[in-house]
Amino acid sequence: MIVMKFGGSSVANAERIRHVAGIVKSQTAEKPVLVLSAMGDTTDHLLAAAELALTDGKVSVGAIEELHRNTLRDLGLEDPGEVEPLLAELSSLLTGISLIKELSGKTKDYLVSFGERLSVRIAAAYLNSIGVKARAMDAWDAGFLSDANFTAAEIDPESWDRIPKALTPLLEQGVLPVVTGFIAKNRQGNITTLGRGGSDLSATMIAAAMQAAEVQVWKDVDGILTADPRLVKAAKPVETVTYEEAAELAYFGAQVLHPRAMQPCIRTGTTVRVKNSYNPGAPGTRIIGTPEKKAGPVRAITSRKNVTLVDIVSTRMLGQYGFLAEVFAAFAAHKLSVDMVASSEVSISLTLDAVHDLGKLKKDLSRIADVEIKAGKAIVTIIGDVRRSSEILQRAFAVCVLLGLQVQMVSQGASKVNISFIVDDIQAGEVVTALHRCFFEPLE
Repeated sequence: MIVMKFGGSSVANAERIRHVAGIVKSQTAEKPVLVLSAMGDTTDHLLAAAELALTDGKVSVGAIEELHRNTLRDLGLEDPGEVEPLLAELSSLLTGISLIKELSGKTKDYLVSFGERLSVRIAAAYLNSIGVKARAMDAWDAGFLSDANFTAAEIDPESWDRIPKALTPLLEQGVLPVVTGFIAKNRQGNITTLGRGGSDLSATMIAAAMQAAEVQVWKDVDGILTADPRLVKAAKPVETVTYEEAAELAYFGAQVLHPRAMQPCIRTGTTVRVKNSYNPGAPGTRIIGTPEKKAGPVRAITSRKNVTLVDIVSTRMLGQYGFLAEVFAAFAAHKLSVDMVASSEVSISLTLDAVHDLGKLKKDLSRIADVEIKAGKAIVTIIGDVRRSSEILQRAFAVCVLLGLQVQMVSQGASKVNISFIVDDIQAGEVVTALHRCFFEPLE
């Protein structure tokens, strides 16, 4: 069997749901399990409605009701008996928020769950109407159990056994389960959400627990691309990448699965395939455990702009014990997460997202070091074959020399599959384009 996951843009309206249903119907022989996100911007609309109830005491679900009722109508469906009760329950919840004037993590998770719960019921009803025997399922009915860390819950290990027990009988009866992504319930029966990458995590968890042939994550591009197509018109899909390479690409700005979402498949060796819902005939990109023979040294090139570079040089004697420990303790105290690091015995350079106010950090670090903070930087990352890192470095820096660029920091991750360096924001697009031309376009 396979698992097929579609995000919010893929089920944003009646037209998109018809399209998705056609893709799913064409693969019914593979015994699919379908995992869906909320329709379009429903989650944002739910949070906006909660904020309005909290601050102004107003209950407004008009946009949400209109989207789901119109979608049913446009699909030629009657309410399957669950949409209107859910909308009424949602309205009651918002009334409660407006009266109590409180929106805890627990309540927020309950609130946003309505998006996925409505989405799967409409999709299942439409699939049934076109001859595909389908059943809408909330994640907890499909075996998902989580901890009680609201808004960022972790899946309980017991789910590995519960999911096959819940889904196998349906598949054996020829029923297509349509499961809510992103949500679960804890042992107390409270609804939780799975945090970043949660919908993809729902799909990969089902695939891994069910020992599926593969999990298909459907997006709006033909798989993982060699570069951002908005920067590089010649960008093309990558046939295969490893879990490790995909994780590095996600960390450094590529629109791939969140690394957390791949963990279940890494554990079982389950193949993940990224496909394009607008071009279902394209083979997509396979994410696998063991690297296949590669045509070139580089898999993909990505960039992330709006980064801050922090240079820290110790003002103490050479080899001062505990310098690095003190530096990282200061970052931990200010709850700052570091991206790239390059260090020596008495100096360290690192990068952060540019959203932080670093004045207090600089003051704390000034006791032990000279600190220089440089905003407006970009990380350019090359994901490639570790066995050819010297060749990659030689060719990459030759490109930078030809462009007349001054590389401001270099780092190779412990995984050895990524080489990253810092340039100015305004140079990032030019560098990525030139590197892509160097590594990919001469091969064509």
